Amino acid sequence: MNAPSSGTQRRLSMRRFLAAESASAVLLVGLALIAIVWANSPWSDSYGALIGRHLGTVPGTRVTMNAVELLDDGLMALFFLVVGLEIKRELVEGELSTPRLAALPAVAALGGMVVPAAIFAILTRSTPFTSAWGIPMATDIALALGVATLLGRRVPAAAKVFLLALAIVDDLGAIVVIAVVYSSGIRVGYLAASLGCIVAVLALRRVRPDLTAGFVALGIVLWWCVLQAGIHATIAGVVMGFLTPVARIERIETALHPWTSLAIVPLFAFANAGVAIERSAFSGAGHAELALGVALGLVVGKPLGITAAVWIGRRCGLHLPDGMDLTMVASLGTVAGIGFTVSIFVADLALDRPDADAAKIAVMCASVVAALAGALTLSLRARREPVPR
Repeated sequence: MNAPSSGTQRRLSMRRFLAAESASAVLLVGLALIAIVWANSPWSDSYGALIGRHLGTVPGTRVTMNAVELLDDGLMALFFLVVGLEIKRELVEGELSTPRLAALPAVAALGGMVVPAAIFAILTRSTPFTSAWGIPMATDIALALGVATLLGRRVPAAAKVFLLALAIVDDLGAIVVIAVVYSSGIRVGYLAASLGCIVAVLALRRVRPDLTAGFVALGIVLWWCVLQAGIHATIAGVVMGFLTPVARIERIETALHPWTSLAIVPLFAFANAGVAIERSAFSGAGHAELALGVALGLVVGKPLGITAAVWIGRRCGLHLPDGMDLTMVASLGTVAGIGFTVSIFVADLALDRPDADAAKIAVMCASVVAALAGALTLSLRARREPVPR
């Protein structure tokens, strides 16, 4: 029997990826809703006790962790490892592997990050929250692709691939922002140790690229050093993803992606989405501007920035995939306004409670609006001008 061609393998990997992301979207929404209802019920104290439960101390350190911190600083590193793997795969053999393929999704993603951040900064300029401009920059890959996938043939395959490439570049931008803007108190000694771990990984790649246990051990040490250095620990996951040998990406991603998509990300949503939705959440100074900046950044800034960037890119000679036009781009840009997971993640990094709670409520509301508006515009476009897969 002939082995599958690289193109066939790529299509099978894409189908598995989309299926996992769609299932993840369903679980994510379900657990987020449970968290919201629980946090606003008469039993809200039990929700707070559950997610705030002390779990112990990180071995070899004085760092203590509760359930939320284990998810945010520990397990989410595995999620970002998979993100790093997917970014590397796309850079090596996927939709970002050549300048011609990568140019327009990259330009679109840049517009979809800059415009929301600018809208947020303008609306919060008289408040102490301007530095939280990274919140509306992010696109939730699982939910955005989930909406596009659930619409089936109404969204052409080229549009789904374009959205995936855009969201991956968007994730890369979010990773840079988290590393540069929302890390504090850098400890040079541990940073040097982190660089030493990276050198050791590179050396292991040359002498024993098949030694899985060695990579796992170095990855754990790198995570610990990054955590101690004051850089957000999830960056260690991204670095390990980029350092993974190309030949091992498929195997590692196949093993980890179901766990990150179907367990870690939904549990992250459960632990972080449970905020009390009360009028007092917006009673603090600047909270109204904060919420408005987040909401308009996601719902208006994302489609506006993506569409404008693609329009400029086309004027400069870049080309959209067959079957796509600016109307489709605007619809995909609306779907990209679903910022749920990473936006909530950045809100926790950028703000203290109760400020973060106000931002989270705005993220959730804006993501619902973006999902509904995106699904509606994609459906109307397909009805007006059906596009074959």
